[in-house]
Amino acid sequence: MLTACAAILALILTATVYSAAHARSASDFVSAPTAPAGDAAAAAPATVAPTTTEAVAPTTAAAAPTTAAAAAPTSVAAAPAQTAAGTVTPAFDAQINGIINANSQYQIGVALIDLSDGSTHQYGVQEPFEAASTAKVLSAIAYYHLVETGAASLDDPLGDYTSGFQIKEMIQDSDNDSWSLIMDTIGHRELQAYATSIGISYDPENNTLTPSEMASIMAGLYGGKLLNQQDTAQLLSYMQNTNYESLIPAAVPAGITVFHKYGLLDDELHDASILTNGTSSYAFVVYTKGQDESDIPARTDIFHQLTQAVVNGLF
Repeated sequence: MLTACAAILALILTATVYSAAHARSASDFVSAPTAPAGDAAAAAPATVAPTTTEAVAPTTAAAAPTTAAAAAPTSVAAAPAQTAAGTVTPAFDAQINGIINANSQYQIGVALIDLSDGSTHQYGVQEPFEAASTAKVLSAIAYYHLVETGAASLDDPLGDYTSGFQIKEMIQDSDNDSWSLIMDTIGHRELQAYATSIGISYDPENNTLTPSEMASIMAGLYGGKLLNQQDTAQLLSYMQNTNYESLIPAAVPAGITVFHKYGLLDDELHDASILTNGTSSYAFVVYTKGQDESDIPARTDIFHQLTQAVVNGLF
C-alpha cells in the first residue's frame, strides 16, 4: 500500500514540474509577437534580440544561426542596390559612348564628376569648346570672390542697377550686357588669373573651356570650395527656373534638383549642371557643336538622351 502511494505521489510531482517548465517555455516563445501590429517591422528585431541573448541560455546557439540566416539575404540583397545606384559602371560608360557615337555628325563632349568622391568621367570630345554663356558662371564666381575679399560689393552701382542685380540677370536670364559689365569690372586679366588659381585654363578673349573644366567649376561651386555658404546658395538659386530650361532640366524627373547654366551661340549648344537628390550629387556637363542653329532640335534630343542615361544609371 505504501509503495503504491509513493508511486502515485512521484507521478503527480513529475507532471507538476513538466507542466511548469512547459508553461515557462511557451511564454518565452510567444513574447516576440506582442509588439503593436502597426510597428511590427521595427519592433520585432528589438524584441527578438533580448530573447535570443538573455532569456533562455540553452537556446542561444540554436537561435543565432536563425538570426544570421534571416539577416544574410537582407544584406546580400541590399548590396547590389547600393552598388548600382551612384556607381559609374562599364555598362554606364558604354551607354553614354553609344549615344555620342550614334550622333557622330556633331561634336559632343560630356563630363561627369561624382561629388561624393571627386572622380571625373569623360566622354567624347575633351578639347576646348567655345564655352558660350556657360562661362558666365565663372565670371559670377570671380565677382563674388571680389566681394568676399572686400574688393567689391553686391551693392556697387553697375550700369543702371547694382552689381548684384547684374549677376542675377547674367545667370538667370543669360543677359550678355550684364556679363560684359561684370567682366569689365573684374578685369579680363584678373578673371584669367582667378581661373588659373582654381585650376582652370581660361582666356576671356577666346572664352574657351573643356567640358571637364566646366564640370570642375560646377563641382567646386556646389561643393562650397569656391565661395562662402551664403554666396554659394545665392548663386545656385539663380541657376534654377532660368530663361532656358529645354536642355538638361527638361529630362530630369521629379525628386532630382537641377542647378544649371546653358550656353547657345551660333553652332554651340551647351548645358552645365548639378544634379542632386540629397543623397547623390553629380556635376554633369554636355558641350555640343553642330552646323548651326537649325539642328538645335536634334541636338536637344541628344541632351535628353544623355540626361536620361545619367538619371537612370546613377539615381
